[in-house]
Amino acid sequence: MNTITLDRAGAGKPAARVPIADDRAMLKAAADLTRDLTAARPAIYWADFLASAVIGYGALAVAIMAGPLWLTIVAGLVAMLALYRGMSFIHELTHVKHASLPGFRAGYNALIGVPMLVPSFMYEGVHNLHHARTRYGTSEDPEYLPLALMKPWSLPVFVVIAALAPIALIFRYGVLSPLSLVIPPLRRVVVERFSALAINPDFRRRMPEGAFAAQWNRIEAACAIWAMTLIALVATGTMSWRTFAIILVIASGVAVVNQLRTLVAHLWENDGEPMTVTAQYLDTVNVPPPATLPALWAPVGLRYHALHHLLPGLPYHSLGEAHRRISAVLDMDSPYHKASYAGMPGLVAKIARSTMLPR
Repeated sequence: MNTITLDRAGAGKPAARVPIADDRAMLKAAADLTRDLTAARPAIYWADFLASAVIGYGALAVAIMAGPLWLTIVAGLVAMLALYRGMSFIHELTHVKHASLPGFRAGYNALIGVPMLVPSFMYEGVHNLHHARTRYGTSEDPEYLPLALMKPWSLPVFVVIAALAPIALIFRYGVLSPLSLVIPPLRRVVVERFSALAINPDFRRRMPEGAFAAQWNRIEAACAIWAMTLIALVATGTMSWRTFAIILVIASGVAVVNQLRTLVAHLWENDGEPMTVTAQYLDTVNVPPPATLPALWAPVGLRYHALHHLLPGLPYHSLGEAHRRISAVLDMDSPYHKASYAGMPGLVAKIARSTMLPR
């Protein structure tokens, strides 16, 4: 899941590389060993999601009402991590068949999507393009930038600018949404440029149609009402600036952690050419156990991001077992093991070193 756009300017092409052929043994093993893991388990989804929401909003309330500063900080950290986990379920919504999880989209939007102004339509119809065989890593991929080939300053800008996401979302839904109802040209701009969780500045979203458009309009109306209410509460003094600041800091924390996770979700080394499935896999990252911190910064299966690109239809609760099975069967010289990394610091350093190479 991605939250900002960053210009491709400055990206240079590396020296010509030998194309990576598909490793048939790996692809076959991944498919054969996981056929019984494809069913989503509603009880796990709902229990995990609801617990994340309850803990997140409960901790947010404690942070707002707390007296001691240390309690505000601790509760705020808990709220940020729990709400981040809840928001991460937007990724599952784009892959799991809705018939297997009745009401889950509505539940997500009611508890996380609308309150945090990250509704499901901002990812549905967008993320699937990232998984398209011929789009990944190209200029048509909404979720890809060759960050490893860009200037060194691109990385800190990529992360820091995410802190402004909560303000940007309030403006998008509280100001641009209502204005776009009476200014048709603005409406097209809002849909094309400001309605997708994408990082590719060249991506333009199509106008929604049919049943999806009706669903989009209902959810966006709810987001607009909530954003305008929030603005009114602060403007009239009904909500204190302290409370508003705490909400913004926690929301910014969610956005920054997600952006850090996005930064290390891929190696970002592709120069725009189509890639084989194996090459896509090797440009993507797993951070499996025994590492423990990825459970916090890459929740809901995101620590197995490379495996997810091999098997995008697997529900998040099956990825750990799938990884264990595939790892046990494939030899250590298989490409499968080359996408596993120890954690975030080493990955950030690897990408940062790549930005410093001469182009």
